[in-house]
Amino acid sequence: HPPVPPPEENTVPFANFKVPADTLTPAQKQLIVDRTTDLYAEVYGERARQNTMVLVEEVADGGWGIGGHVLTTAMINGTGSAPADDAPATATGTPTGTPTGTPTDAPAA
Repeated sequence: HPPVPPPEENTVPFANFKVPADTLTPAQKQLIVDRTTDLYAEVYGERARQNTMVLVEEVADGGWGIGGHVLTTAMINGTGSAPADDAPATATGTPTGTPTGTPTDAPAA
């Protein structure tokens, strides 16, 4: 891969992580922020560290789904039952925003 050019002075590297609400401790959230910031500094150079923004966003229970099925924290943790394959989808709409954990200014692959 060719080297990544350094960010412009006004560039703000940004990562948005969406996680189930109440599943991470403050220390785990800090770890996500620290490691993501380290990654951007490794890719763009140390001068990116001071401008790197990491958002750890908690999604309410039942506020997301996969494969047309709304998920709950119990289902993610393996303590709840998954909906039947023939169950109708209960959520509609078009996803918006940055995909989970994807930098918005990442270089093209």
